[in-house]
Amino acid sequence: MPNPHRIRALSVAATAALASPFLTGCATATSGSVDLSPPTRDLSDQKLNWTDCTAPSEAEGGGSAPAPLPDGTRWQCATMKAPLNWNNPGGATIGIALIRAKTSGPPSQRIGSLIFNFGGPGGSGVGALPAFAQDYSTLRTRYDLVSFDPRGVGRSAPVLCKTDKQLDVFFQQDATPDTVAEQKALLNNTRQFNNACETRSGKVLPYVRTTDAARDMDLMRQVLGDTKLHYFGISYGTELGGVYAHLFPHNVGRAVLDAVVDPTENPVQSSLGQAKGFQLALDNYARDCTSHPGCPVGKTPKDVENRIAELLKSLDTKPLPGIYPRKLTETAATNGIAESLYSKDFWPYLTEGLQQAYAGDGKVLMLLSDSLNGRNENGQYSNLIPANIAINCADQKPRYTIADVKAQLPQFRAASPLFGDFLAWGLLSCVDWAVPGAWNHPTVSAPGAAPILVVGNTGDPATPYAGARRMVEALGKGVGIELTYKGQGHGSYDSGDKCVQNAVNNYLLNGKVPSLGTVCT
Repeated sequence: MPNPHRIRALSVAATAALASPFLTGCATATSGSVDLSPPTRDLSDQKLNWTDCTAPSEAEGGGSAPAPLPDGTRWQCATMKAPLNWNNPGGATIGIALIRAKTSGPPSQRIGSLIFNFGGPGGSGVGALPAFAQDYSTLRTRYDLVSFDPRGVGRSAPVLCKTDKQLDVFFQQDATPDTVAEQKALLNNTRQFNNACETRSGKVLPYVRTTDAARDMDLMRQVLGDTKLHYFGISYGTELGGVYAHLFPHNVGRAVLDAVVDPTENPVQSSLGQAKGFQLALDNYARDCTSHPGCPVGKTPKDVENRIAELLKSLDTKPLPGIYPRKLTETAATNGIAESLYSKDFWPYLTEGLQQAYAGDGKVLMLLSDSLNGRNENGQYSNLIPANIAINCADQKPRYTIADVKAQLPQFRAASPLFGDFLAWGLLSCVDWAVPGAWNHPTVSAPGAAPILVVGNTGDPATPYAGARRMVEALGKGVGIELTYKGQGHGSYDSGDKCVQNAVNNYLLNGKVPSLGTVCT
């Protein structure tokens, strides 16, 4: 099955609709607790205590301690102290969990640390970096590879809401309500989830904005001993990188933004763009399957999509057996389909899942849904979704009502017959959230910053291609440098395309940006 640690860029709307709120059990508190005693010295002078990494916490996704890299390099972990409230840097602190693999090259060739954020928001960098490290082995010849759990995530003061068992029940709800009663139930369930977040994590919720994480990264730069921040941001990590560049333009070193979040859009526009993106990915899947003899899920692209629509309609009233005792509902099936569209490599799982569902077995689509939701085979959830909602609701000002959603439904359905309703109803995610949002959209203008390489994929479902051009424009003249990849799936560098990888590597390793208008196919 797909790698459950794969990080993705869901907006708050998509998160609520495609992978609504879910929780972890009690995460370990070594890095997660809030220290109310003020720091005794300037936090930029702190020395990190690097030790061999232990197994990821439940909030980070669980599993075993990361294995050494093929050359024998062991993963090291540390905790960096950061202010809970950056407006009061001498007050309480939190721990930010870090992970690194030291460079494989000679000290004379080392550039510094390359900091990764793999997306979410809410994804654990401590859990993700070891899973993807081999993709970045060339970059390790001149950099220490470093990632972290952003505040609110994993071991870094994690946002916790409901229990695992409560989340199993929560995910069985109808996320595309057809009646007034179902609409009220969805609204009430969302309120209950949000209230649970406030009850368990209220001290942290005001301080998990993207601007807070960006300030943490600049502290990290100093603590790691770098004069400039060298950065690789993917998905939401592109938004975080853009915000960092706006706040600290003269501290930007070599930076790459891949799978680019559009910094100009509000939540409605962002979710509508994702509806179009996922629909495009589904269209591409259907065309690909039916271009080969004997496609088992339809004779034509239209037939493939019509059969999926009929399946979902049936599941709305008659769920299939999933993974006992849970049922494959319309919500879970749509989750599973969305998960499979993040990468062309996942398309065979979609075919298998649809085949089984048409035969009355919902197990594969349920496994795909669990992967998207961060649920492991033991029934434990990471805190990806609570953190995602907490960060997005702290960032985004708009708060939507049932009436707002109903007004938006026609254009969402026009954008995607399959995903439109889910993404529209997901706009309710921040209802009654305890913390007001900070912006309608992030500010990323970065005059004076070094060039930032912005990589857009024309077939990306989660961060549509248009966002890359808008990020380039928003960063400002001479800062954003666009690289286009004509591919499928979420992101470009980890697609394995040599043109993309060579261009990114040449910039990060040698400081050479690609020519304007470069397109990789």
